[in-house]
Amino acid sequence: MRTRILGARVIDPASGLDQVRDLYLDGGKLAAFDQAPAGFNADREIDARGLIATPGLVDLSVALREPGYSRKGSIASETLAAAAGGVTSLCCPPLTKPVLDTSAVAELILDRAQEAGHTKVFPIGALTKGLAGEQLAELVALRDVGCVAFGNGLAPFANNRNLRRAMEYAATFDLTLVFHAQDAELAEGGLAHEGPTASFLGLAGIPETAETVALARALLLVEQSGVRAHFSQLTSARGAEMIAQAQARGLPVSADVAMYQLILTDESLLGFSSLYHVQPPLRTAFDRDGLREAVKNGVIGAIASHHQPHEADAKLAPFGATEPGISSVELLLPLALTLVQDGLLDLPTLLARLTSGPAKALRLPAGRLAVGAPADITLFDNEGQTLAGETWRSKGSNCPFIGHCLPGQVRYTLVDGRISYQA
Repeated sequence: MRTRILGARVIDPASGLDQVRDLYLDGGKLAAFDQAPAGFNADREIDARGLIATPGLVDLSVALREPGYSRKGSIASETLAAAAGGVTSLCCPPLTKPVLDTSAVAELILDRAQEAGHTKVFPIGALTKGLAGEQLAELVALRDVGCVAFGNGLAPFANNRNLRRAMEYAATFDLTLVFHAQDAELAEGGLAHEGPTASFLGLAGIPETAETVALARALLLVEQSGVRAHFSQLTSARGAEMIAQAQARGLPVSADVAMYQLILTDESLLGFSSLYHVQPPLRTAFDRDGLREAVKNGVIGAIASHHQPHEADAKLAPFGATEPGISSVELLLPLALTLVQDGLLDLPTLLARLTSGPAKALRLPAGRLAVGAPADITLFDNEGQTLAGETWRSKGSNCPFIGHCLPGQVRYTLVDGRISYQA
């Protein structure tokens, strides 16, 4: 289908473009700006005057819960929720059942994502079989069927030697590894950031050093092995400083932060609401400010939802017995726009952290608006508002932002030139 998008303010962080332009889409690609290609007759026209057109958002961590956890979510429901949040490309972690450590599981996910058609899905394969931290999964075979990176989540490696060998093997094939920097022994049994709030609430704490010790180990091994490494879900200001120092030394490392870590702090736990139970935990206002600064200066190049939908029962037990995670991909763009509203980031910088930054981190074919590139586009009203939860597409409603009035409204999400979501 041929589509003309009329009069949008086009912001493409990858090229620095920020102008009011017309867009012409043909054959799933962006065919032209401003002037229609020869013989172009639009089958559909979208009046985008007053709207902002940006590359479709790229989310590096969306738990789709399929296969294995259908009570929490499905590929169809969670990709639709992502499209409603302005996301056109997403990465799903290997925490499925069975674990995403074989080509068969990867192919199942990709087939069902294609059937749903709401977003493009790029699986992150398990680094080790069963995420057990011992034997390597079949990384090259997983890469060949579509896995874009490999990680072990928060599951620890059996020992540092195994981790080193895994990194050296990945470096040999130019594979990207995704690390969640949390030392399992320092974090064991913890529920909240170790500090005054956890002490006041009587919750077992997870110290900042759980992140920084794991980061230091991984960064030293990155330097030795030369592997491309992406550090996901940073939580501390000190961790962001360590990434900055590694980048300054020329190490091939990138990082992302969960959207909610840029808004919330451990003081959100004072009401004992399990909706704020996440792993790694919410940290202090000082850490939040340090993460914001790292996002602003580009040390942290990507903001991700780290969407983890749960069934209602998973959050109904006492705080320590509930399952961690927030369902938030549906609100990714409106939540992100609060950073602009509060004067923390300008709009082009924010969009860079949601599009070209994450695409670059995992080398995804996404995150830019250019002639010949896939027509993955998000159109949003920057002056509009979103009442969180007024409509809800994710199977998981475990979201502390439901009921909040947030800035901006996603009006259209297009994947390969096809409307996958319309407000």
